[in-house]
Amino acid sequence: MEIEAQAIARAALRLDGNFSRAVELILGHSGKLVVTALGKSGHVARKIVATLCSTGTPAVFLHAAEASHGDLGIYAPGDPTLMVSKSGSTPELLHLIPFLRELGSGRIGILGNPGSPLAAHMDVVLDGSVEREADPQNLTPTASATVALSLGHALAVALIRARNFGVEDFGRFHPGGHIGRTIKLTVREVMHQQGEVAWASPDDSLKQVVIAMTHHPHGAACVTDSEQRLIGIVTDGDVRRALQANDDIRGLRARDVMTVNPVRVAPEARLLDALRLMEDRPSQISVLPVVESATGICLGLLRLHDVYRVDPAWGQRLSG
Repeated sequence: MEIEAQAIARAALRLDGNFSRAVELILGHSGKLVVTALGKSGHVARKIVATLCSTGTPAVFLHAAEASHGDLGIYAPGDPTLMVSKSGSTPELLHLIPFLRELGSGRIGILGNPGSPLAAHMDVVLDGSVEREADPQNLTPTASATVALSLGHALAVALIRARNFGVEDFGRFHPGGHIGRTIKLTVREVMHQQGEVAWASPDDSLKQVVIAMTHHPHGAACVTDSEQRLIGIVTDGDVRRALQANDDIRGLRARDVMTVNPVRVAPEARLLDALRLMEDRPSQISVLPVVESATGICLGLLRLHDVYRVDPAWGQRLSG
């Protein structure tokens, strides 16, 4: 893994104006990008295609060995080509060059040998060379495959930036599964509201809080004032810590054990934003109070489990 990581780092240092020219060549044509390769490079090429398609750049994979047996019909005039090859001398790829020139296809090469025969026929070459592979015999395409894939990902990310491809765009291409759900659904659509949630006032005894949390076992109780504004939250962890720190808990109140000013989320936020609030932090949390931004009124709770759960209604919503 360290060999492959070092190979990527060295490839990043070699990036130059050719990378920008590759991005411009792809952006300069309104059609699709044809990505072609053979063998292990073919598997890398397929992954690059999948990433490009999911991020706003139409792309298709062309098997280099099948290309000259009819599959060249995939091209429309001017479609640019991305060739992936460790050796840079793959005969099946070299055989495509006359056709690509006739078609007016701009040619980008992710090549493990920038001085290879293929490199001489490219409009842009991205250097995918490595000092050595990761296997003991220095034969198996490991580091070279990883570097080629990282260069393909770099192109995809640069194109994301160039196209201003945002979260909503990503969601449009991922309507199903966990990603689509977290982008399309809001917190309000998934959260637990009012009667489903354990509530407490600051002066409630810890026993009262635990009873409420037992009746509504979502991992926390929302502590609010008389106008339902959030003051704090008592989680299962807060209860355990109170038991650990106190031999006699009978005098403890909600205010003594609650987390003041907890992390919160607005009801109109996307599930994706809520997930990031819970997970993208040094200490992850599993429950969020849902609070109206303007009034501070607490509406309910959102659990991490609610974000990840499989909801049959989501499938019905997609098909509808």
